[in-house]
Amino acid sequence: MSHLQNNELALDIRGLRKSYDDGIEALKGVDLQVASGDFFALLGPNGAGKSTLIGIVASLVRKSSGSVSVYGHSIDKDPNAVRAHIGLVPQEFNFNVFESVMDVVTNSAGYHGIRRAEALERAEYYLDLLDLWGKRKDMSRTLSGGMKRRLMIARSLVHDPLLLILDEPTAGVDIEIRRSMWEFLQRINDEGKTIVLTTHYLEEAEALCRNVAVIDQGDVIRQGAVSNLLTEAITQTFIFDLENPQDLKLQDLPAFDAAEQTGALLQGSAGDGITLRWRENGQLEAELPRGAVLNPLFDLLGYQQVRVASMRTKANRLETFFLQLVDANDATADATPAVPSRESSVQESRP
Repeated sequence: MSHLQNNELALDIRGLRKSYDDGIEALKGVDLQVASGDFFALLGPNGAGKSTLIGIVASLVRKSSGSVSVYGHSIDKDPNAVRAHIGLVPQEFNFNVFESVMDVVTNSAGYHGIRRAEALERAEYYLDLLDLWGKRKDMSRTLSGGMKRRLMIARSLVHDPLLLILDEPTAGVDIEIRRSMWEFLQRINDEGKTIVLTTHYLEEAEALCRNVAVIDQGDVIRQGAVSNLLTEAITQTFIFDLENPQDLKLQDLPAFDAAEQTGALLQGSAGDGITLRWRENGQLEAELPRGAVLNPLFDLLGYQQVRVASMRTKANRLETFFLQLVDANDATADATPAVPSRESSVQESRP
């Protein structure tokens, strides 16, 4: 295996387009770069083009135009090298459910030309790391959903790829398994593995990833370091734990406008650009423009003699930024003639 420079691009995408015979555009000239060793998140709403992009990188979907290189190897000129460098974990379970856990992993190694003895050693290593060694003789169809997800990760790593791509890797698994998978992914990234993931759990991207790209309607609308993007959020949200929440009556606060009861949420404006959301668990959320001060809110709480036990910023700041960014992009798109788009699955076969 060659020694790689720290500044080498693991993934280099230029002007990538995917359109169909009916005129639908899934990707509209995507430019995307991922550095070697990065932990990178690709975010976007359903149908944005994420799975189409991953499918093209993995040679499962044929592009219309543009270029894609993985560690300097073009998917057009050197597809075998690209496949050797990529480990793909798709959304859907796509292994042979009538094979044992061990066979799923070792057979994948065989597809990549790895000798049986070495394949068994690698399978043992990854199955042990992913807490599946005790299940190695079981039929894969008997595994739980979380175990099947971990089995797909083991299978994707057995040929020691430089780039691991995961499409919604923790979808449908419980919190404990999700956290253990986070720890595993952080470990292999610390060891030098480049990781690109798509996820709907935006706290996952904020917790794991250093860089992120937001894709919407077939185009990348923002790319950069997570820490830098978070400073661009136009609002910030604080959560207050109240000592006497029973005394809070939002409707009685000065300048409160048109309270609206929706499930467990009571929402309205408290003036000065502050939006309050009262939840039945005794917490108060306050959303305000970035840079605005909370003094008017404390004055309003003092008016009702409501005491604050603790205050913190809302943990998932990336979700707030993501929603604001996509909403702004959708509003811009609504002002222009609509072009239909279609998202394909990474399971799509090449025509």
